[in-house]
Amino acid sequence: MSDLHATVARVTARIVERSRPGRQRYLDLMEREGEKHGGRAWMGCSNLAHGFAAANGDKPAIVAGGFNLGIVTAYNDMLSAHQPYGRYPEAMKVYAREVGATAQVAGGVPAMCDGVTQGQDGMELSLFSRDTIALSTAVALSHAMFDGMACLGICDKIVPGLVIGALRFGHLPAVFVPSGPMPSGIGNKEKQKVRQLYAEGKVGRAELLASESASYHAPGTCTFYGTANSNQMMMELMGLHMPGAAFVPPNTPLRSALTRAAVHRLAAIGRNGEDYRPMARVVDEKAIVNACVGLLATGGSTNHAIHLPAMARAAGIVLDWQDLDELSAVVPLIARVYPNGAGDVNHFHAAGGMGYVVRELLGAGLIHADLLTVSPGGMADYAEEPFLDGDTVAWRPALAESGDPAMLQPVATPFQADGGMRLVQGNLGRATFKTSAVDPERWTIEAPARVFDSQEAVAAAFAAGELDRDVVVVVRFQGPRANGMPELHKLTPPLGVLQDRGHKVALVTDGRMSGASGKVPAAIHVTPEALNDGPLALVQDGDVLRLCANRGVLEVKADLAGRSPATPPPAGEGTGRELFAMMRAGADGAERGASAMLALAGL
Repeated sequence: MSDLHATVARVTARIVERSRPGRQRYLDLMEREGEKHGGRAWMGCSNLAHGFAAANGDKPAIVAGGFNLGIVTAYNDMLSAHQPYGRYPEAMKVYAREVGATAQVAGGVPAMCDGVTQGQDGMELSLFSRDTIALSTAVALSHAMFDGMACLGICDKIVPGLVIGALRFGHLPAVFVPSGPMPSGIGNKEKQKVRQLYAEGKVGRAELLASESASYHAPGTCTFYGTANSNQMMMELMGLHMPGAAFVPPNTPLRSALTRAAVHRLAAIGRNGEDYRPMARVVDEKAIVNACVGLLATGGSTNHAIHLPAMARAAGIVLDWQDLDELSAVVPLIARVYPNGAGDVNHFHAAGGMGYVVRELLGAGLIHADLLTVSPGGMADYAEEPFLDGDTVAWRPALAESGDPAMLQPVATPFQADGGMRLVQGNLGRATFKTSAVDPERWTIEAPARVFDSQEAVAAAFAAGELDRDVVVVVRFQGPRANGMPELHKLTPPLGVLQDRGHKVALVTDGRMSGASGKVPAAIHVTPEALNDGPLALVQDGDVLRLCANRGVLEVKADLAGRSPATPPPAGEGTGRELFAMMRAGADGAERGASAMLALAGL
């Protein structure tokens, strides 16, 4: 294990210093909460009776003050990743009893699927579902019946929402319990090819649906390396999983054994035991930096340029895109998982997976080793992989060498010298450019703009042949205050077609692109957003835009002074969007986490 890299140390120290007042306020609050809500002896008899009325045989243990685990679940059986959670609570109650503890389902949180809502009206609720999940987590835990938290969630906004909500109960220990990825379906290149053929009108809907159904086909997480699987990676790097839990398939003996171990471990790290590990102490500045480094080293989802600052804020920590940019300059890309490579997360796991990645990063001094994690041995435990020893989980050292050099490489010979998440800025504001899946020859694009206010308008212009040239497609009024900052993933196939035809193409938007975004250069999450007269509102068709990842530039080569801002489209109605008006109105910028809840709470 090497000494900590100088840049990682410097960025961490800057975050610590910048966060000092807010972090101390947070820790002081958690200390007070622990003193106030430690155990259930302080509760009135009527309150307590309500809390265990349905606990049947567990009542005596709860009354006696034994460890009582609160389960917060995002179960529904529409989400493939969350369908396996249906039977978890009953099993977890059995596992708790094995160590003299009890467990109750504290509450459920909503869990929407971005794959279902992609390009649909419901996508405008997607980002704010994260705040809704955080609030729902707080409601679930507000009963103060619990000595620890088990958070059951995987997908895009769900894990960040659970983290934010759980951190406000950070006097309790917490473990995040995944359910694993679905089996691999058709090859990713084949899926991408069919999507582009459909965008060109060369295959029909039946062929496209058959292709998609062969890819998303069973219980478990979608297998591309998008936001959901990036979430699982980050929970390991932050020390909130049992080591190696991220990508073990659902409905397998090893998956069940890991869940059992998580429950047993939670019971061992409660306040009244000898190894108290509250979540407030686990998620500190070093854990946030580790999550950033893991994201960069594995080419993870751009959505975390928004989620990481929001999660950090909930723990009193201030993270910005300059921090990510400086870390990206020194963190090498050591994993190529689709859409950055050919193989999916199952191939990644088989090639060495998280144990290999953590060992490489620790060995190079790129992550902090001295974290307080839920695992007793700290971050070194996460450089191991789980296996079954009889019916019990055990751990062994990760693979010494990559099982697939096309999927995983050591730090010494990476796929790319940097982590591929750049800050670009200029007279249009600040934005994120994910370079890890983009050919370096396309890291600089300068071309005339074509300006749109919706992705549907882009699709129509593409179908009409109006974009068959060098072009920077600007899609504005897609920020959090405008329409909830939807992902614009449906733009990828048509823009990919234009690029394959030999054109210089780029996307500039104040909206989001998911972790599934790929080969087209894009400046995303532009802040300030176009609404309320951000610079994007002043761009006109034909203006020459320059996007350069090498030099960190996002600019329009035009004098914007004296221009009147474009009129934003009206806010959408239907699909419940009008109910989220207060979240849109109160949201702060993307770099702060795009959250009305955190902004109004003064965090």
